[in-house]
Amino acid sequence: MLFEEERKREIADYIQQKGRASVLELAQYFQVSESTVRRDLRDLEDTKLLRRTHGGAVSIGIQDNREPSFIEKEDRFSSQKEAVAEAALNFIEDGESIFLDSGTTTYKLAKRLHAFSRLTVVTNSVMVVQILHHQPNINLLLTGGSLRHETQAMVGPLADRSIGSVKFDKLFLAINGIEPGSGLTTPNLIEAETKRRMIESAKQVILLADHSKYGKVSFGKVADLTEIHHCIIDQGISADAVREMEAEGIQVTIAKDR
Repeated sequence: MLFEEERKREIADYIQQKGRASVLELAQYFQVSESTVRRDLRDLEDTKLLRRTHGGAVSIGIQDNREPSFIEKEDRFSSQKEAVAEAALNFIEDGESIFLDSGTTTYKLAKRLHAFSRLTVVTNSVMVVQILHHQPNINLLLTGGSLRHETQAMVGPLADRSIGSVKFDKLFLAINGIEPGSGLTTPNLIEAETKRRMIESAKQVILLADHSKYGKVSFGKVADLTEIHHCIIDQGISADAVREMEAEGIQVTIAKDR
């Protein structure tokens, strides 16, 4: 049996190594009650050793405000993103209007839209436009705006006004960080505002993400998890994370690699 201070130190080390952990996981691992774990987490947060979240805690170092380039992100978890994009096709019907946010997984989804006979696609992604501009089955609308070279996204006041002037059936949203306490986050405040406008204009919001995004927090708040209707994510996601999203009212689809 560990003394209190020893247990706190080991809890801090455990979360630092894992990146995140739930209260239930910690209670079972250290063989103490969940109320004891919550008290320890509160004390550890006070000393800046971790940050508490809904149902657990994450490492302080989990916040990442660096913006990788589009090419860097495309190389990461490529097979998982392919699986998510393939699963997303099941949520699109001929004749619908959809918004494709700028992201590597939405880019992979765009490559698959030739399967439909008639779609209206609104996008702020230069990369998506390059894929869809020659397809006669796609009624393609580009938002305009200021180009962010890191994400190849059109953002800012012009993009925001354009997005606010239309309503579409479904938004396929890309994001940098997903975390119950902090919601959806992205490193750039201007891009965060443009993403918020997308959510406001969509009848249904579908988040596309690989599992590495879960538990991460970036600088700019986009939305609470309760504003998301559905999340399509790869099978690397933990059961605890799925339960946390479902507790926020999100339907979760696990995309499996073929």
